[in-house]
Amino acid sequence: MSNIKGYHLSLAEQIAERINQLIIDQRLTENDKLPTEFELMEILNVGRSTVREALKILVARNVLEIRRGKGTFVSKNPGMNEDPLGFAYMQDKMKLAQELIEVRAHIEPWTAYLAAQRATERDMEQLRGYCEKVVDLSLLGDAHQEVDKAFHECIARCTHNRVICNLTPIIIYSVQVFSDISESTLRRKTNISHRQICESICAHDPVGASQAVLAHLEANRNYWEEMASVESKN
Repeated sequence: MSNIKGYHLSLAEQIAERINQLIIDQRLTENDKLPTEFELMEILNVGRSTVREALKILVARNVLEIRRGKGTFVSKNPGMNEDPLGFAYMQDKMKLAQELIEVRAHIEPWTAYLAAQRATERDMEQLRGYCEKVVDLSLLGDAHQEVDKAFHECIARCTHNRVICNLTPIIIYSVQVFSDISESTLRRKTNISHRQICESICAHDPVGASQAVLAHLEANRNYWEEMASVESKN
């Protein structure tokens, strides 16, 4: 079956598959550097143009990233896109926010529960740092979305579960949707929720962490329902 599949691939695509297998076989992870183009030419027995085309294919798939003057490195979350489920193409963002809340209500409390059970001292130190940065930037009126994303990613890492970490982009995109259409009142409530979630995880209180997340999501749900009601009347 693999031979039939390979038959339909261009040479560059075949070489991209071989480089991808090389990454797997050598257990390369985020920020690990690949061999140079010339080394890949020798390893794969192909010309430079083919190697370059193969690398472009893997960059487009978010497997690799090219850093000028430094080389080619394995990407963060290789093979995963920021918007894996195509949320950007869903036009009704208010409806999308409500639907994402439904999904988050099942994923995030459980994630927080595991995080509170498994977080190490280093995890907790990082989580507190991100929490404080989110609150500080929000109070100053500065853009805080990137730090907010980092806060949610950190909660996922606290679980030490790779599947949860790979599901995080869905949550991260959801956070961006909320940040784009929410107002300052909701953001103030979010700051309080962030602190409650952080404190519960750092206290190794799984039930408290789960409940804090549910309360946070319920506040969001109420906000979107109010917004939807206002829109329907206009």
